[in-house]
Amino acid sequence: MNKEELIKQISTKAKVSQKEAGECLNATIDAISNALAKGDKITLVGFGTFQVRQRAAREGRNPRTGEVLKIPAKKSPVWTAGKTLKERVEAKKVKAAAGKKSK
Repeated sequence: MNKEELIKQISTKAKVSQKEAGECLNATIDAISNALAKGDKITLVGFGTFQVRQRAAREGRNPRTGEVLKIPAKKSPVWTAGKTLKERVEAKKVKAAAGKKSK
């Protein structure tokens, strides 16, 4: 699913125009991005948590030459799925596997 398809689904479920749904989605993404840029943690209960984690500096290797490279420390945005979302995804796997076994 891409952003356009997501906007269409939001529009249908929320019974708003696609333009309004697009504006809401963009506002949500901007709000999350701005909060992460400030170092805040965003928790959407049941869906997941967005946060920034510090990655330590480390050494890596160039796969072609084998040369040792220094990889600098950096901040990375991270998303962790919530319990409800994990259960929902897992339930679909279980249902799909059960359907295959019964055939």
